[in-house]
Amino acid sequence: MNEIKDYVVYPDDIKIYVPPTMPAKQNKFYKNLVYVVCAAISKFCIRAGSTIEKINMEGLKPPYIVLSNHTQFADFLVSFRATRPYNFNNIATLDGYVGMSKIMENLGCACHRKFTTDISLVRAVHKVIHEYKDILYMYPEARYTNIGTTSLIPDVVAKLVKKNKVPLVIMLHHGNYLNAPFWDFRQYRKVPFKATMKQVLTAEQIQAMSVEEINEVIQREMYYDDYKWQKENNIRITENFRADGLNKVLYKCPHCLAEGQTVGKGIHLTCEACGKKWEMTELGEMKALEGETEFSHIPDWYEWERECVRKELLDGTYNFEDTVHIHSLPGTDFIDLGEGKVTHDLENGFIVTGHYNGHDFRIQRSTKSLFTLHNEFLYKKLGKTDAFDVSVKDDSFYCIPSKKDVVMKLMFATEEAYKIVNGK
Repeated sequence: MNEIKDYVVYPDDIKIYVPPTMPAKQNKFYKNLVYVVCAAISKFCIRAGSTIEKINMEGLKPPYIVLSNHTQFADFLVSFRATRPYNFNNIATLDGYVGMSKIMENLGCACHRKFTTDISLVRAVHKVIHEYKDILYMYPEARYTNIGTTSLIPDVVAKLVKKNKVPLVIMLHHGNYLNAPFWDFRQYRKVPFKATMKQVLTAEQIQAMSVEEINEVIQREMYYDDYKWQKENNIRITENFRADGLNKVLYKCPHCLAEGQTVGKGIHLTCEACGKKWEMTELGEMKALEGETEFSHIPDWYEWERECVRKELLDGTYNFEDTVHIHSLPGTDFIDLGEGKVTHDLENGFIVTGHYNGHDFRIQRSTKSLFTLHNEFLYKKLGKTDAFDVSVKDDSFYCIPSKKDVVMKLMFATEEAYKIVNGK
């Protein structure tokens, strides 16, 4: 896995529980309980209604694989409705088990540590499909979307589909992100939800196709852009807080190029370095109050930031270093490791260092081994703060930076550095 780890030495009195990687058969009682809870929660957060359109699903029964985009917590609520009455097993990341381990296990979830290589995931998928003969449900982006568009989907997903030779269904959620964008997910906008559940490949088609051909289908069918969908459907978001927190993703000013100086508040995004201000319109577009509107489509601004980071990596000017507060997640409970240091560059990847329980520790993930970075905004489990984590096979290190609005740039740098060293 190209990692170096001087182990964190945990005190003997700390009990570390790691959920089983092999999923249990979904418990009927918990399944029905969660469905009732989901229905109740839906009335609170889905205020403008929700519809599910099924395409090519007539007569389709388990086992099959569902790949879904991931936009916010409400995705789970819609998914429970869409798959009824059948059982389905989720591939779930370890951080989702914090405080919910018993529920997750009884729902038949298969535990996986985010963005690490683990052969047990292959066995878990096989168990669900070929032993339980249930629906295998995956969020291949393995994260909530940062900007309402498709995140990176690794090629290994196509290999899993090919290996199991059962029908492939794509589920796309629209409106969920606009309702509660990841950078401000604690405030709900009044936006209708629309999900499409579509069988894109039959078992026979998968049998006849190469992994590369299957991957092409997945990448094409998983494409989405919620801001484009909003404009095409003339969905107006009138809440006066619609730009709150937008600076977390649009951290770089296209006018003066300052970073970490933007502030999203109310319906405006303002650069405190140069004073330029943009309005986020009711149709989800950016409009400069004075002068040129550099990017009216928000994902275009986001991708411009990515291009700027790639340029820094290629010309050798990119380097990140920060003092951080570190919480580890070896099992289902966070452990406070105190203050540490994180560096990131093209040559070495991520290096996390610190001192805990009388021992120094040093964790490294090489550039070539990490294709993306897990980021969190206002993460409640760590005190409503922004964070990113660097994971190795048996531990995850959640880092709270001291610098403002840097986690998005770190994710760009991780993805683009991976592409560069792998010749992409």
